Amino acid sequence: MVVAEQPVDDLPAYVERLAFGARQASYVVARLNGQRRTDALRAIAAGLRGESSTIAAANERDMRHARESGIGDALLDRLRLDASRIEKMAEAVEEVAGQPDPIGETLSAHVRPDGLRIEKRRVPLGVVAVIYEARPNVTADAAALCLKSGNACILRGGRESFHSNAAIGQVIGDSLERSGLVREAVQIVGTTDRALVPLLLKQNQYIDLVVPRGGEGLIRTVVEQSTIPVIKHYAGNCHVYVHEKCPYDRAEAIVLNAKLQRPAVCNAAETILFDASIAERFLPSIARKLGEAGCEIRGCARTIKLLDGVKQATEQDWYTEYLDLVVAVKIVDGLDEAIAHINKYGSGHTDAILTDSVAAAQRFVEGVDSANTMVNCSTRLSDGGVYGLGAEIGISTDKLHARGPMGASDLTTYKYVVTGDGHTR
Repeated sequence: MVVAEQPVDDLPAYVERLAFGARQASYVVARLNGQRRTDALRAIAAGLRGESSTIAAANERDMRHARESGIGDALLDRLRLDASRIEKMAEAVEEVAGQPDPIGETLSAHVRPDGLRIEKRRVPLGVVAVIYEARPNVTADAAALCLKSGNACILRGGRESFHSNAAIGQVIGDSLERSGLVREAVQIVGTTDRALVPLLLKQNQYIDLVVPRGGEGLIRTVVEQSTIPVIKHYAGNCHVYVHEKCPYDRAEAIVLNAKLQRPAVCNAAETILFDASIAERFLPSIARKLGEAGCEIRGCARTIKLLDGVKQATEQDWYTEYLDLVVAVKIVDGLDEAIAHINKYGSGHTDAILTDSVAAAQRFVEGVDSANTMVNCSTRLSDGGVYGLGAEIGISTDKLHARGPMGASDLTTYKYVVTGDGHTR
């Protein structure tokens, strides 16, 4: 199965066909019972496994082009799909399939004194457009979550992952047809033409929500150009704060995991804060291990006094999401300064405290304004799969309409169903 980019002579007409087709498909998907949608997801998981070698071959084509273009190792890691990662994609789809059906759930219900019944019922959003960059697993994750929540979707991946996305999309479309569903329920954009995105973002008569996943530049462009509601996170400037009542072994294990385990992802730690009372005992050893792993440290003035060969952190460093083997380190005078630093410089994504003090942990959770506040665990655990969502459509740093890792239920809204017995007003 070799998928080539489609030549598009009339881009506005192509975009409108995509959006209109998705809208029509959304009416079909919304009326399906939960078991039909679950069966379709299981068919997609089986298809991913059955076409694993085809998907891997398409991905190798993308990887080859990416290497020739000089793309860095961090982005190459995001792009790569091997047999293990394809299996994890299939498992994520199966996990979404196995979750309770969110559609039709009664969120609240009551009967008024005159006998009028008021019910608040969960329903699909309709059509979701996801615009993302070099992570082809998003194609399967987004499709699964949208189908589970009764939505149709339009998926526009990055140029770097075009062939991978197309191969995954072919599997999804074939699986939908075998399950008796319409292919238009999940549509993969068949062109890498950048002029498509502004046109797609104006299809507010057909599309209900846009979710951008990628760098800050992509997200800001989508927000500025869209006439459709957008759920986003601009950056993952995540912090780990080592409190004075944290044991050394815990601090070392979590700091190293948060920064080094996969530095190119949005929930990797970018700044480490150490209480002044333990910095002299903890920081040199942890910094040495970071350095041995190839991680560059940019420190505050107090950090530089403790460590040799550390670069001076600039004001901009505290705001920066490196997505690389670089970390900013600051020594703080206690919990209040740590909270103030995070709220000033952080992006509201994921921030952690390491402490044996229940009171300090509670103050941190209440004081830090982030979508995910972690206590004695790595920021890398901020993830839809870890949270039991199966997959995530993204990690929202917005406060409306969803926050944190977004699963199937976050792709729904609600309607009021009012039942009377001849009631009039």
